[in-house]
Amino acid sequence: MLEEVERWLAGRSWSAADRPLDQLLAAKSRTGQTVSVVLPALDEEATVGTIVEIIRRDLMSAAVPLVDELVVVDSGSTDRTAEVAAAAGARVVHRDAILPRLATVPGKGEVLWRSLLATSGDIVCFVDADLREFSPAFVSGIVGPLLTEPQVQFVKAMYDRPLGEGADGPKAGQGGRVTELVARPLLNLHWPQLAGFVQPLGGEYAARRSLLEQLPFPIGYGVELGLLVDALHTVGLDALAQVDVGVRKHRHQDGQALGRMAAAIYRTAQLRLARGHLVRPRLTQFDRGEEGGFVPRTTDVDTEERPPMRGIPEYAERRAA
Repeated sequence: MLEEVERWLAGRSWSAADRPLDQLLAAKSRTGQTVSVVLPALDEEATVGTIVEIIRRDLMSAAVPLVDELVVVDSGSTDRTAEVAAAAGARVVHRDAILPRLATVPGKGEVLWRSLLATSGDIVCFVDADLREFSPAFVSGIVGPLLTEPQVQFVKAMYDRPLGEGADGPKAGQGGRVTELVARPLLNLHWPQLAGFVQPLGGEYAARRSLLEQLPFPIGYGVELGLLVDALHTVGLDALAQVDVGVRKHRHQDGQALGRMAAAIYRTAQLRLARGHLVRPRLTQFDRGEEGGFVPRTTDVDTEERPPMRGIPEYAERRAA
Protein backbone atom coordinates (compact mmCIF):
# COMPACT_ATOMS: atom_id res chain seq x y z
CA MET A 1 0.00 0.00 0.00
CA LEU A 2 1.23 3.49 -0.82
CA GLU A 3 2.49 5.59 2.09
CA GLU A 4 0.03 8.26 0.96
CA VAL A 5 -2.82 5.78 1.43
CA GLU A 6 -1.56 4.72 4.86
CA ARG A 7 -1.60 8.37 5.94
CA TRP A 8 -5.06 8.79 4.42
CA LEU A 9 -6.36 5.77 6.34
CA ALA A 10 -5.10 7.26 9.57
CA GLY A 11 -6.58 10.69 8.92
CA ARG A 12 -9.68 10.12 6.79
CA SER A 13 -11.24 6.92 8.18
CA TRP A 14 -13.64 7.41 11.06
CA SER A 15 -16.42 5.71 12.98
CA ALA A 16 -19.96 7.07 13.06
CA ALA A 17 -19.56 7.29 16.86
CA ASP A 18 -16.77 9.84 16.43
CA ARG A 19 -19.32 12.55 15.71
CA PRO A 20 -22.35 12.53 18.04
CA LEU A 21 -25.59 13.99 16.75
CA ASP A 22 -25.34 17.10 18.91
CA GLN A 23 -21.98 17.89 17.31
CA LEU A 24 -23.46 17.46 13.83
CA LEU A 25 -26.45 19.63 14.62
CA ALA A 26 -24.20 22.37 15.98
CA ALA A 27 -22.04 22.24 12.84
CA LYS A 28 -25.12 22.29 10.61
CA SER A 29 -26.52 25.32 12.44
CA ARG A 30 -23.18 27.11 12.33
CA THR A 31 -22.54 26.54 8.61
CA GLY A 32 -26.13 26.74 7.35
CA GLN A 33 -25.71 23.68 5.15
CA THR A 34 -28.76 21.66 4.12
CA VAL A 35 -28.94 17.89 3.71
CA SER A 36 -30.91 15.84 1.18
CA VAL A 37 -31.25 12.06 1.42
CA VAL A 38 -32.04 10.12 -1.76
CA LEU A 39 -33.26 6.53 -1.86
CA PRO A 40 -33.16 5.04 -5.38
CA ALA A 41 -35.81 2.33 -5.37
CA LEU A 42 -36.93 -0.45 -7.69
CA ASP A 43 -39.42 -2.97 -6.26
CA GLU A 44 -38.39 -2.42 -2.62
CA GLU A 45 -41.78 -2.36 -0.90
CA ALA A 46 -40.53 -4.77 1.79
CA THR A 47 -37.81 -2.44 3.10
CA VAL A 48 -38.22 1.14 1.85
CA GLY A 49 -40.98 2.07 4.29
CA THR A 50 -38.97 1.12 7.37
CA ILE A 51 -35.93 3.07 6.15
CA VAL A 52 -38.04 6.16 5.53
CA GLU A 53 -39.74 5.87 8.94
CA ILE A 54 -36.41 5.59 10.78
CA ILE A 55 -34.87 8.57 8.98
CA ARG A 56 -37.93 10.72 9.64
CA ARG A 57 -38.19 9.66 13.28
CA ASP A 58 -34.49 9.89 14.21
CA LEU A 59 -33.07 12.53 11.88
CA MET A 60 -35.95 14.79 10.81
CA SER A 61 -37.69 15.59 14.10
CA ALA A 62 -37.91 18.99 15.74
CA ALA A 63 -35.31 17.80 18.24
CA VAL A 64 -32.94 16.35 15.62
CA PRO A 65 -33.35 18.31 12.34
CA LEU A 66 -30.30 16.82 10.64
CA VAL A 67 -32.00 15.90 7.34
CA ASP A 68 -33.94 18.60 5.49
CA GLU A 69 -35.26 16.58 2.56
CA LEU A 70 -36.00 12.88 2.03
CA VAL A 71 -36.75 11.79 -1.52
CA VAL A 72 -37.46 8.32 -2.87
CA VAL A 73 -36.85 8.14 -6.62
CA ASP A 74 -38.88 5.27 -8.05
CA SER A 75 -37.22 3.83 -11.13
CA GLY A 76 -40.23 1.93 -12.45
CA SER A 77 -41.37 -0.35 -9.63
CA THR A 78 -44.13 -2.84 -10.36
CA ASP A 79 -44.93 -3.39 -6.67
CA ARG A 80 -46.13 -0.93 -4.01
CA THR A 81 -42.77 0.77 -3.45
CA ALA A 82 -44.07 4.26 -4.22
CA GLU A 83 -47.20 3.90 -2.07
CA VAL A 84 -45.28 2.45 0.90
CA ALA A 85 -42.59 5.15 0.73
CA ALA A 86 -45.16 7.95 0.52
CA ALA A 87 -47.18 6.53 3.40
CA ALA A 88 -44.02 6.45 5.52
CA GLY A 89 -43.45 10.14 4.87
CA ALA A 90 -41.06 10.41 1.92
CA ARG A 91 -41.52 12.62 -1.07
CA VAL A 92 -41.75 10.17 -3.96
CA VAL A 93 -40.72 11.16 -7.46
CA HIS A 94 -40.84 8.88 -10.47
CA ARG A 95 -37.63 8.77 -12.46
CA ASP A 96 -39.47 9.62 -15.70
CA ALA A 97 -40.91 12.83 -14.19
CA ILE A 98 -37.44 14.32 -13.68
CA LEU A 99 -36.06 16.05 -16.75
CA PRO A 100 -38.78 14.58 -19.01
CA ARG A 101 -37.30 15.98 -22.22
CA LEU A 102 -34.57 13.31 -21.96
CA ALA A 103 -35.82 9.75 -22.40
CA THR A 104 -34.84 7.64 -19.42
CA VAL A 105 -32.72 4.52 -19.64
CA PRO A 106 -32.70 1.68 -17.09
CA GLY A 107 -30.01 1.82 -14.45
CA LYS A 108 -29.22 2.96 -10.93
CA GLY A 109 -26.79 5.64 -12.09
CA GLU A 110 -29.52 7.19 -14.23
CA VAL A 111 -31.71 7.55 -11.14
CA LEU A 112 -28.93 9.06 -9.02
CA TRP A 113 -28.05 11.55 -11.76
CA ARG A 114 -31.64 12.69 -12.18
CA SER A 115 -32.07 12.98 -8.41
CA LEU A 116 -29.76 16.01 -8.41
CA LEU A 117 -32.49 17.89 -10.25
CA ALA A 118 -35.17 16.68 -7.81
CA THR A 119 -33.34 17.76 -4.65
CA SER A 120 -31.89 20.98 -3.28
CA GLY A 121 -29.56 20.12 -0.37
CA ASP A 122 -25.97 21.36 -0.23
CA ILE A 123 -25.06 17.81 0.83
CA VAL A 124 -26.62 14.87 -1.00
CA CYS A 125 -26.68 11.48 0.70
CA PHE A 126 -27.49 8.32 -1.27
CA VAL A 127 -28.84 5.24 0.54
CA ASP A 128 -29.91 1.97 -1.08
CA ALA A 129 -33.55 1.09 -0.45
CA ASP A 130 -33.07 -2.65 0.16
CA LEU A 131 -31.31 -2.39 3.54
CA ARG A 132 -32.58 -4.51 6.42
CA GLU A 133 -32.11 -3.66 10.12
CA PHE A 134 -31.43 -0.10 9.01
CA SER A 135 -29.58 2.26 11.34
CA PRO A 136 -29.76 6.07 11.14
CA ALA A 137 -25.95 5.99 11.36
CA PHE A 138 -25.95 5.07 7.67
CA VAL A 139 -26.99 8.69 7.12
CA SER A 140 -25.57 10.62 10.06
CA GLY A 141 -22.24 8.79 9.88
CA ILE A 142 -21.44 9.73 6.29
CA VAL A 143 -22.96 13.19 6.44
CA GLY A 144 -20.92 13.99 9.55
CA PRO A 145 -17.51 14.69 7.97
CA LEU A 146 -19.12 16.93 5.36
CA LEU A 147 -20.66 19.06 8.09
CA THR A 148 -17.58 19.23 10.31
CA GLU A 149 -14.59 19.06 7.93
CA PRO A 150 -14.69 21.82 5.29
CA GLN A 151 -12.02 20.16 3.13
CA VAL A 152 -13.89 16.82 2.85
CA GLN A 153 -16.13 16.55 -0.21
CA PHE A 154 -17.01 12.86 -0.70
CA VAL A 155 -17.65 10.23 2.00
CA LYS A 156 -18.29 6.51 1.59
CA ALA A 157 -19.80 4.25 4.24
CA MET A 158 -17.81 1.19 5.26
CA TYR A 159 -19.28 -1.81 7.02
CA ASP A 160 -19.21 -5.56 7.38
CA ARG A 161 -21.33 -7.36 4.78
CA PRO A 162 -22.48 -10.80 5.97
CA LEU A 163 -23.44 -13.30 3.28
CA GLY A 164 -26.26 -15.71 4.00
CA GLU A 165 -26.55 -17.80 7.15
CA GLY A 166 -24.07 -20.33 8.51
CA ALA A 167 -24.43 -22.73 11.44
CA ASP A 168 -23.57 -19.93 13.85
CA GLY A 169 -25.45 -17.15 12.08
CA PRO A 170 -24.54 -14.82 9.20
CA LYS A 171 -21.22 -15.42 7.49
CA ALA A 172 -19.39 -12.26 8.46
CA GLY A 173 -17.22 -10.46 5.94
CA GLN A 174 -18.16 -12.63 2.96
CA GLY A 175 -20.49 -10.20 1.21
CA GLY A 176 -19.31 -7.84 -1.49
CA ARG A 177 -18.23 -10.52 -3.95
CA VAL A 178 -17.99 -8.15 -6.92
CA THR A 179 -15.95 -5.78 -4.78
CA GLU A 180 -13.40 -8.46 -3.91
CA LEU A 181 -13.22 -10.13 -7.32
CA VAL A 182 -13.44 -7.10 -9.62
CA ALA A 183 -13.43 -3.64 -8.07
CA ARG A 184 -10.66 -4.04 -5.50
CA PRO A 185 -8.17 -5.55 -7.96
CA LEU A 186 -8.97 -2.84 -10.52
CA LEU A 187 -8.50 -0.04 -8.00
CA ASN A 188 -5.28 -1.47 -6.57
CA LEU A 189 -3.80 -1.94 -10.03
CA HIS A 190 -4.94 1.26 -11.74
CA TRP A 191 -5.90 3.73 -9.00
CA PRO A 192 -3.77 2.67 -6.01
CA GLN A 193 -4.64 5.89 -4.19
CA LEU A 194 -8.13 4.39 -3.71
CA ALA A 195 -6.85 1.09 -2.27
CA GLY A 196 -7.82 2.19 1.25
CA PHE A 197 -11.56 2.19 0.62
CA VAL A 198 -13.18 -0.74 2.42
CA GLN A 199 -16.42 -0.66 0.42
CA PRO A 200 -15.72 1.14 -2.87
CA LEU A 201 -18.93 -0.16 -4.46
CA GLY A 202 -21.20 0.47 -1.47
CA GLY A 203 -24.43 2.28 -2.23
CA GLU A 204 -24.29 4.52 0.84
CA TYR A 205 -22.26 7.67 0.32
CA ALA A 206 -22.63 11.43 0.64
CA ALA A 207 -21.04 14.31 -1.20
CA ARG A 208 -21.23 18.03 -1.63
CA ARG A 209 -23.61 19.02 -4.42
CA SER A 210 -20.88 21.30 -5.77
CA LEU A 211 -18.80 18.19 -6.50
CA LEU A 212 -21.57 15.89 -7.75
CA GLU A 213 -22.76 18.41 -10.30
CA GLN A 214 -19.29 18.36 -11.91
CA LEU A 215 -19.14 14.57 -12.37
CA PRO A 216 -20.44 12.33 -15.17
CA PHE A 217 -22.70 9.50 -13.97
CA PRO A 218 -22.46 6.03 -15.53
CA ILE A 219 -26.08 5.01 -15.98
CA GLY A 220 -25.81 1.49 -14.56
CA TYR A 221 -23.93 -0.60 -12.02
CA GLY A 222 -20.67 1.21 -12.70
CA VAL A 223 -21.87 4.43 -11.08
CA GLU A 224 -20.20 3.87 -7.69
CA LEU A 225 -16.79 3.08 -9.14
CA GLY A 226 -17.08 5.88 -11.70
CA LEU A 227 -17.97 8.53 -9.14
CA LEU A 228 -15.19 7.43 -6.80
CA VAL A 229 -12.51 7.50 -9.50
CA ASP A 230 -13.72 10.80 -10.94
CA ALA A 231 -13.95 12.38 -7.48
CA LEU A 232 -10.32 11.41 -6.87
CA HIS A 233 -9.24 13.11 -10.08
CA THR A 234 -11.43 16.17 -9.44
CA VAL A 235 -10.69 17.00 -5.79
CA GLY A 236 -7.83 14.72 -4.72
CA LEU A 237 -7.50 11.94 -2.16
CA ASP A 238 -7.50 14.16 0.93
CA ALA A 239 -11.00 15.40 0.06
CA LEU A 240 -12.31 11.81 0.20
CA ALA A 241 -13.16 9.93 3.39
CA GLN A 242 -14.93 6.86 4.76
CA VAL A 243 -16.93 6.17 7.93
CA ASP A 244 -17.61 2.85 9.68
CA VAL A 245 -21.36 2.46 10.20
CA GLY A 246 -21.39 -1.14 11.43
CA VAL A 247 -23.12 -3.94 9.53
CA ARG A 248 -24.99 -3.79 6.23
CA LYS A 249 -27.69 -6.40 5.61
CA HIS A 250 -29.53 -6.43 2.32
CA ARG A 251 -30.90 -8.57 -0.48
CA HIS A 252 -28.10 -10.42 -2.31
CA GLN A 253 -27.99 -10.85 -6.08
CA ASP A 254 -27.63 -14.23 -7.77
CA GLY A 255 -24.47 -15.23 -9.61
CA GLN A 256 -25.59 -14.13 -13.05
CA ALA A 257 -26.70 -10.70 -11.82
CA LEU A 258 -23.28 -10.36 -10.21
CA GLY A 259 -21.70 -11.23 -13.55
CA ARG A 260 -23.60 -8.43 -15.27
CA MET A 261 -22.63 -6.06 -12.49
CA ALA A 262 -18.98 -7.07 -12.80
CA ALA A 263 -18.99 -6.51 -16.56
CA ALA A 264 -20.45 -3.01 -16.19
CA ILE A 265 -17.93 -2.12 -13.49
CA TYR A 266 -15.03 -3.41 -15.58
CA ARG A 267 -16.29 -1.41 -18.54
CA THR A 268 -16.60 1.74 -16.43
CA ALA A 269 -12.98 1.32 -15.39
CA GLN A 270 -11.92 0.65 -18.98
CA LEU A 271 -13.58 3.83 -20.20
CA ARG A 272 -11.65 5.81 -17.63
CA LEU A 273 -8.38 4.18 -18.60
CA ALA A 274 -8.83 4.80 -22.30
CA ARG A 275 -11.21 7.59 -23.26
CA GLY A 276 -11.26 6.74 -26.96
CA HIS A 277 -13.99 5.26 -29.18
CA LEU A 278 -14.93 1.84 -27.86
CA VAL A 279 -17.31 -0.71 -29.33
CA ARG A 280 -20.36 -1.34 -27.14
CA PRO A 281 -19.59 -4.66 -25.42
CA ARG A 282 -21.92 -7.57 -24.78
CA LEU A 283 -21.85 -10.28 -22.12
CA THR A 284 -22.92 -13.88 -22.77
CA GLN A 285 -24.07 -16.01 -19.84
CA PHE A 286 -25.54 -19.51 -19.74
CA ASP A 287 -28.72 -21.04 -18.31
CA ARG A 288 -29.55 -24.71 -18.07
CA GLY A 289 -32.12 -25.47 -20.78
CA GLU A 290 -35.42 -27.22 -20.08
CA GLU A 291 -34.40 -30.11 -22.34
CA GLY A 292 -30.84 -30.36 -21.07
CA GLY A 293 -27.68 -28.62 -22.14
CA PHE A 294 -26.93 -24.93 -21.73
CA VAL A 295 -28.66 -22.03 -23.43
CA PRO A 296 -26.66 -18.84 -24.07
CA ARG A 297 -28.19 -15.49 -23.10
CA THR A 298 -26.48 -12.30 -24.25
CA THR A 299 -27.06 -8.82 -22.82
CA ASP A 300 -25.56 -5.42 -23.52
CA VAL A 301 -23.14 -4.03 -20.95
CA ASP A 302 -24.06 -0.52 -19.79
CA THR A 303 -21.56 1.99 -21.15
CA GLU A 304 -23.61 5.16 -21.53
CA GLU A 305 -22.94 8.00 -19.12
CA ARG A 306 -24.86 11.14 -18.30
CA PRO A 307 -22.85 14.38 -18.48
CA PRO A 308 -22.12 16.56 -15.44
CA MET A 309 -25.43 17.95 -14.19
CA ARG A 310 -24.20 21.54 -14.09
CA GLY A 311 -24.24 21.54 -17.91
CA ILE A 312 -27.98 20.74 -18.07
CA PRO A 313 -29.99 23.94 -18.78
CA GLU A 314 -32.89 23.01 -16.46
CA TYR A 315 -30.46 22.48 -13.59
CA ALA A 316 -28.68 25.77 -14.23
CA GLU A 317 -32.02 27.61 -14.34
CA ARG A 318 -33.15 26.09 -11.04
CA ARG A 319 -29.86 26.94 -9.33
CA ALA A 320 -30.11 30.53 -10.57
CA ALA A 321 -33.68 30.95 -9.39
